[in-house]
Amino acid sequence: MQSNDAIVTGGFGSPVFDAQSVFRALMDAMARPGTVQAVGHRASAPPPLGPVAAAAALTLCDADTPVWLDAALATDGAVARWLGFHAGAPVTGDPAEAAFALIGYGPSLGSFDRFARGTQEYPDRSATLIVQVPELTGGPALTLTGPGIEQSATLAPSGLPARFAALWADNNALFPRGIDIVLATPGAVAALPRTTRIQATEN
Repeated sequence: MQSNDAIVTGGFGSPVFDAQSVFRALMDAMARPGTVQAVGHRASAPPPLGPVAAAAALTLCDADTPVWLDAALATDGAVARWLGFHAGAPVTGDPAEAAFALIGYGPSLGSFDRFARGTQEYPDRSATLIVQVPELTGGPALTLTGPGIEQSATLAPSGLPARFAALWADNNALFPRGIDIVLATPGAVAALPRTTRIQATEN
């Protein structure tokens, strides 16, 4: 179990400035799907929550945004306590109630059906998934099209399920409902908003 010192340390050094910087990187990633945005201000959370995923969580989550943790992050409760201390964010055991979901182990992502995907009247009432991946290169190439992409873009994240393109196609079919995804490596982020379409590319 993590010590209390490990829980109370590791937040942003300059909370307002650092959160603004990370927020800009996240918004740039959402506005331009497939681009890789470096994140200079990181946070030190209990493992296995990495520094960029932790920084994204501190930036986006607060007392009004329930957070769901996958099994990799829920072990021993240290990440939940860290989030509660630094962001005031409540952790829920029900993924359908979560405004944000932190996925510490990408291959276990599975179906998106368990997460809130909004309603036709309120599509914004959906979950954003922050998914840790080792790299944004080296995996199966994904060809991206849609708003924010001039013609097409290619992203090849490693550490996602083999069926990810098919899972994403199911998500597209729900538009304007659907989840959004932030992919977080140890140093950068890329985003897949629900408006982005994915075609798997043969290597």
